[in-house]
Amino acid sequence: MIIDTHCHLDDKQFDADLDDVIKRARCSGVGNIIIPGADINDVKKARNIAYAYDDVFFAVGVHPYNLSDWDEDRLLEFADDPKCVAVGECGLDYFRLKEDFQSDEERIAEKEMQKKVFISQIRLATKLKKPLIVHARDANQDVYDILKEHGKDLVGGVFHCFNASELLLDFEKFYYGIGGVLTFKNAKNLVEILPKIPISKLLVETDAPYLAPTPNRGKRNEPSYTTLVVDKMSEILGFSVSEIESITTKNAKELFKIKE
Repeated sequence: MIIDTHCHLDDKQFDADLDDVIKRARCSGVGNIIIPGADINDVKKARNIAYAYDDVFFAVGVHPYNLSDWDEDRLLEFADDPKCVAVGECGLDYFRLKEDFQSDEERIAEKEMQKKVFISQIRLATKLKKPLIVHARDANQDVYDILKEHGKDLVGGVFHCFNASELLLDFEKFYYGIGGVLTFKNAKNLVEILPKIPISKLLVETDAPYLAPTPNRGKRNEPSYTTLVVDKMSEILGFSVSEIESITTKNAKELFKIKE
C-alpha cells in the first residue's frame, strides 16, 4: 500500500475524470490520498472530495502564491473537520519575485507578507495540534530561520517536494515528501541526499497534477504514478519496493494520524 501525501485532487484538471483517477490509484495500490490546502477558495471543494471517497483526506492552508486570500477565520471553519489532517501547504516561495515584482521595495514587501502568513499558519497548526505541510522554494534559509523560531511546539510536519537542502534536515519532527522530481535526469542533488534522510522520515507524494515522474514527465500527474516514485526510491536506497511502500505508509499514518 502507498499513501500519496500531497495530491491536488481539487484542481480543475481532475474535474472531468476524478472517479477514474481514484480507481486507477486504488488499482495501483494507493490506499490513501491527502489533498493539501493551497487556495482558500478551494477548501470546501477539497472537503467535499474527501467525503466522497473514504480513502481521501484534506488539509487547510494557503500557498505563498495565494496570499491575497489569507483568512484564518475561514480556515478555522474547516480545520476541526475529522477528515482534515494537517495545516498547509504553506511556506515561502521566492522563485517568481523578479518576474512578478518590478522594484526591490515590492519584492521586499512580498517576502515580508509571505513570512507573516507562513508564521500565522505555523501558529495555527501548533494551536490545532496538526502537522504542518511546508512549501519551500528558493527560500531555504528563511524557512529554516522561521521554523527554528516559531515551530518549536509543532507536533510535526513535512517538507513537501523536498528540494534536497541539507539545511532542512535539521528538524527532528519533520518528514520529507519525495515525488516525481526524484526520477528526473537533473535530480542529481536529490538522488545524492536521499540516503542521508532516515527512512523513518520519508513520505511519497505526487503533487499531482504537477511534476509527473519519468516517463510521464510533461503529462498530467496523478496518484497512480506514485509507483514510479517508489520504484526509484527502491533503486537508490537498496530496499525492496514492498519495504519502501510499507515504511512510507507507516510514516504517513504516524504523521497525519490516519487510522485503518
